[in-house]
Parts: sequence; structure tokens; C-alpha cells
Amino acid sequence: MPVREKKLHVVTGAAGFIGSQLVDRLLNAGYCVFGVDNFTRGTMENLQEASRNANFAFLELDISDSTAFVTALQDDGGRIDVIWHLAANSDISAGGADPAIDLRDTFMTTYSVALACRKFGVRKVAFSSTSAVYGDHGSVALHEDIGPLFPISNYGAMKLASEACLTALSEAALDHLWLFRFPNVVGGRATHGVIYDFLDKLEKTPYELQVLGNGRQCKPYLYIDDLLDAMLLIVDKACERINCFNIGPEDEGVLVRDIAEIVVDKAYRNARITYGAEDRGWVGDVPRFRYAVDKVRALGWVPLCETSREAVEKAVDAQVSDRFKKTA
Repeated sequence: MPVREKKLHVVTGAAGFIGSQLVDRLLNAGYCVFGVDNFTRGTMENLQEASRNANFAFLELDISDSTAFVTALQDDGGRIDVIWHLAANSDISAGGADPAIDLRDTFMTTYSVALACRKFGVRKVAFSSTSAVYGDHGSVALHEDIGPLFPISNYGAMKLASEACLTALSEAALDHLWLFRFPNVVGGRATHGVIYDFLDKLEKTPYELQVLGNGRQCKPYLYIDDLLDAMLLIVDKACERINCFNIGPEDEGVLVRDIAEIVVDKAYRNARITYGAEDRGWVGDVPRFRYAVDKVRALGWVPLCETSREAVEKAVDAQVSDRFKKTA
């Protein structure tokens, strides 16, 4: 564990796309951080910078095993200040094919966090939830208090169940709970997502990119740095017992068709793009949604990428650079 006299921030999913970059932010701010990850998606490469910091410790662990998670925290549980819970299944279509994946990797990991909070008296939890908890509301702007919430994917259902697990915990055992409802987040170190999948496909078939669905799905995309700015600001300034925030751009998003064209233009210019006939990519995919983000904006958050398209273009550059470094 890091320096024992300091308060500790625990990050689950610490080796993943968002988790690893949150770890870097927390360490740069002077916090002690203990990260856990089972490497389903995350990599040690994402933690190269963190591993050089004396205030960081890491353990490979599947936290859906609540006994193992509690045991891992046993020596330093009493000094945990915040648990940042980011561990979850990130492959929505895989969870649709096998519901046990989301039960284990999304809900049971949350259950383990709740048990650890009770065991060690942790009073603060920050949880990465998702737009998928809302279900399909078409073009209606999604406010945090919209309802009823009817998820259409197992992923969304287990994230909503996780929210409920943590809000119930907050009644008895938490001072502060922060629920971040993420949009589609893009950037470097990605381990999944539409840009990552397109680049993977093009590495295998450089002259053709097959897109799931008709390409007219339209969703908001947020760059990773803007997401982290919002998360840290919310934890700093939102002081209710339960704090629920949408985080995303204010625009209506960008078409999947446009993302495919951006990826091809920047990485594989000779590739031909082909599309399916369906209006969505997979069962449980919400083909179109739009966030209301006035609540997080009121805290003073302003994203550096003003539009979803700008975020996508910046993320494509970052991911192409990541892949070039791996092959160089």
C-alpha cells in the first residue's frame, strides 16, 4: 500500500481506459491511490506512469469476489477516504448474449464495494454509471430526474441496479455518493468503444470497414480529459448525500457514419465503408439519445472539446498514435 499515514483513494477498474487516467489525475493531485483490476480489458501498460509513483499500489483482483476484495483492503481499510468504482463489463453486446457477464462484472462488483464500505466504514463512493440506465427516449433531452427508467440492455439494467444498491447503502452508511452518468467517452488508452472497434476491424481488413447498423445512430461523445475534469469537480463541489449528474456535451451528438468516415480518413484512406440495414448496432443499443447537462454546467464545468465531432476527431488521433507506438 502507499504511504500509510495518508488517506487513501481506491480505484476499481484502475487499469482500464478511464480508470487508469483517473489514477494519474489523483496521483498528480497528491493523493495516495490503491488500484485493482482483473485485466478483462485493462492493461499494465495503462499504469506505466502510475507505477513509478511511490503513492500508488496495485493488485490484480476480480472484485466480484467480495471476500477477496475485502481481504485485499484489510490492512488499510480504515484509512480509505473514497472508493471510485469504475469496474464493470464494458461490452454491451456481450452482456446481451450472456446476462451472467453483467451480473458478475457490473452488479456483483458494486455489491462488493458496498460490503467493503460497511466493513471498513468508508463514507464516500463515486460510481461510474451510464446513459444506458435511461432506456430509449428517442430525441427527448435526458435530465437526471426523468423517469421512469426502463433500460433496454442488461448492461443498463445492472448499472441501474448498482445505483439502487449504492443509494440504499447511502441511507445507512455513506456521507456522500456521487453517481456519474457517462455518455460515450473517447480518447487515448481506449480498451473498447466504436473508434477502437473500427480500428481493430481495419487492422484485419484494411480495405473494408463493416459498420454494425445503418450508420445513422447518433449519440453524444465526450473526450476523456473533459470527463475527468467533470468527475473531479463534482466530487469537490456537490455535497449532498446523493449526487446524480449527467456528464456529456451539449450537442445532439455525431452519426456513426461520420465516425466511420473520420477513422477511414485519418487511418485507412483506401478502405470502403459498408453498412447494415438495421437502425441500431445490436440488441440493447440505444440508437439516439441527447443529454441535458445544465446541472454539471452550473458547477462551472466547461468541456474543452465543444462538440461530439471534435471529441471524436481528437480521440481518433490519440488512438492511432497509441497503436503506432505499440508497433514501432
